[in-house]
Amino acid sequence: MLISRLAFLIGIFAFIAGSCPEAVSGEKKAEFLSARAIWPAGLSHEKNCFVCFHTVCERPEGDNVTVRIAASSRYRLYVNGLFAGHGPARGPHGWYRIDEWSVGDMLVDGNNIIVIEAAGYNVNSYYLLDQPSFVQAEVVADGTVICSTGSDLHGFRAFLLPERVKKVQRYSFQRPFIEYYRLNPEWGSWRTTDTLTRNEVNCEILEDKQLIPRRVPCPAFDLRQPIRIVSKGTVSIGAVPEKLWKDRSMTNIGQKLGGYPENELDLVVSTELQRFTYTVRDSVTIPYSHSGKNTMVAGNWRVYDFGTNLTGFIGLEISCEKPVTVFLTFDEILTGLDVDFRRLSCVNAVGYELKPGMYTLESFEPYTLRYLKVIALDGPCTISACTLRELANPSVNNAFFASSNPQLNDIFDAARETFRQNATDIFMDCPSRERAGWLCDSYFTARVAFDLTGNTSIEHNFLENFLLPERFENLPEGMLPMCYPADHLDGVFIPNWALWFVLELEEYGKRSGDREMVDAFRERVMKLFDYFEGFENEYGLLESLESWVFVEWSAANKFVQDVNYPSNMLYAAALDAAGRMYGFDMLSHKAERIRDVVRKRSFDGTFFRDNAVRSENGTLTETDNRTEVCQYFAFYFGCATPETHPELWRTLVTGFGPYRNPEREYPKIFPANSFVGNYLRLELLSGEGLSEQVKSEIAGYFSGMAELTGTLWENNGTYASCNHGFASHTAHSLYRDIAGLYNIDRVSRKVELVFNDCGLTWCRARVPVTDGFVTVKWYREGDAVKYRADIPAGYTVTVRQAKGLQAIPE
Repeated sequence: MLISRLAFLIGIFAFIAGSCPEAVSGEKKAEFLSARAIWPAGLSHEKNCFVCFHTVCERPEGDNVTVRIAASSRYRLYVNGLFAGHGPARGPHGWYRIDEWSVGDMLVDGNNIIVIEAAGYNVNSYYLLDQPSFVQAEVVADGTVICSTGSDLHGFRAFLLPERVKKVQRYSFQRPFIEYYRLNPEWGSWRTTDTLTRNEVNCEILEDKQLIPRRVPCPAFDLRQPIRIVSKGTVSIGAVPEKLWKDRSMTNIGQKLGGYPENELDLVVSTELQRFTYTVRDSVTIPYSHSGKNTMVAGNWRVYDFGTNLTGFIGLEISCEKPVTVFLTFDEILTGLDVDFRRLSCVNAVGYELKPGMYTLESFEPYTLRYLKVIALDGPCTISACTLRELANPSVNNAFFASSNPQLNDIFDAARETFRQNATDIFMDCPSRERAGWLCDSYFTARVAFDLTGNTSIEHNFLENFLLPERFENLPEGMLPMCYPADHLDGVFIPNWALWFVLELEEYGKRSGDREMVDAFRERVMKLFDYFEGFENEYGLLESLESWVFVEWSAANKFVQDVNYPSNMLYAAALDAAGRMYGFDMLSHKAERIRDVVRKRSFDGTFFRDNAVRSENGTLTETDNRTEVCQYFAFYFGCATPETHPELWRTLVTGFGPYRNPEREYPKIFPANSFVGNYLRLELLSGEGLSEQVKSEIAGYFSGMAELTGTLWENNGTYASCNHGFASHTAHSLYRDIAGLYNIDRVSRKVELVFNDCGLTWCRARVPVTDGFVTVKWYREGDAVKYRADIPAGYTVTVRQAKGLQAIPE
């Protein structure tokens, strides 16, 4: 075991020291020139501690000035009172990424104020790691350090920011604390003055940190404003309701979920908000004006509409002549004419107690919303600006799709919008409730990242986070966390997600040409299969898997014991992928043996059954549980093909999909959900060249989503996240099945075009590649597709003729 562990560590460090063809080639070592990690003395383990680090420096010659920062947990950067950045990019346990912010054009002659506001949360979550708080930062001009933390050079002064109330509830089970502030008009003055009236606190220098590059682009922070006000009315405050909503993020605080117990909270915002009764005075459509001022009297509220679902930092410019309490609640959809802050099982609220004066407010954490409700209590106030500063991927704007079907165009825009909010530093499930790096979701999102950005840098970071830790605490030996970076103190994991990881790793190797990363994971992949081998029964099938066995968000998740056939189909595919990656034929042979058993036991002559149960006498017997998604797993993972199971294939093609009524059509087959069944269905239709049906079903599944939120959802309905990263995979389908960009191999510099009959009259599309763009345009002329493909120098194009259509170059 010791030799194995040493070999694993040697492999990791060889990987870090090496380079991959695309993401790391020529990469400089991640290190600070002089900065050391610091935090107010004795507080590095303090929960929800808010600190300001402040320095004043003269403008150096030239504009090549960079602020370099690593931190735990979060920070935002201001230069001369202007927002300059938010981070850090996330790394794994014990490793920290260095962000670099170019600020030369923000400097002025004379003194310049550089401020880092940092929050140390010190609780476990799916969003941020529970690691001791620190900030390590330096200002560098042309390679010379101007000031830095913890060094003998000109440094940063630190002071606490108690205006952010410390003892508040968590935002969600998956994210740390909500924001609630008690402010006076001097709040934020340190961002613009070199004269501080606050008491400086002593900082301690902490242990040296292991550092790695950020590698991915800095996010876009564009300011957005509402397009209209959609409703307004009055609010009254009553007693606490008898049926009080309390999320597990408050009731489960203890050894396995960090936070402050309810009896220690300074106030309980979720309870306060449930005391409010709202009266809708007007259903309105008032265009928003950034130059206008909106006066709200005490006990009033209004709802602003940003026009589409966005993620970022909520801002207000607000003034009051008397003390006022303001709550901001928000959501992705309207519930009636109102905002339900609880819909997502989060506390979607930020609170401010304001003394008389003028304020420019902006939330420290990012939130996701289309609708923002402003509630004014106690006194009147005037709102002169309402904004959302986006936190989004900056690299997608050059990706383009347009066709003769406006519905598809809107869906593409929604897919791109969904991706840009869910892929800033890692691939996230959603930018709201969790902001977590989930496996399986990432399998789909990674494909879109390659289409929309032209590179695999985010995927490289995402996978690197799973590679660098020697082991994952609280999980069985060999198992991977279901989402990461995260702390899983409860020991919960999804075994299926680790198998999806193997599938993604194989695709990543092909996308990136990064053989070094694939090889670095070899032992981790083999240990994963060692874990699963312990659950193989007498038939070679996985049985009685541990923890949270997950197929998809549907009835399929009720049929996961004792032998779950979709899980075994996935297991076979993962074994096959590893066999191809590492040249282990025995894994591929094992995969085929599993498929043979699945075909014999699961298929009932009409459909594949989901599970078999073990009786008390030891007999394994198949159930009658059958789900739509199980059929898709069978075909997607090679247990069935249209040739081996033609009747089932015809049934799936003609009898299922978005237009099926499950109460009348195949009522004994439980319907699939968006994650992941609907997407697997589209992949299968694509594989058979059924592009016109793909077009129709994309519209059926997603047009309502695009219209309602401008983003794509976690489920078929609005009962969970309406902005989920994997759902952006729809853009991949549109590029491939409608535009004809079947495959772009950026390693071999080859483009393969396939023009199937999709029922459209024309289409144009553009995707970025490392050294330019691949652009394709086509239009129908009878039974021919006339096309033009523009590619960078050094690329080659091949066109595969589709059945019934002739592809003719312009």
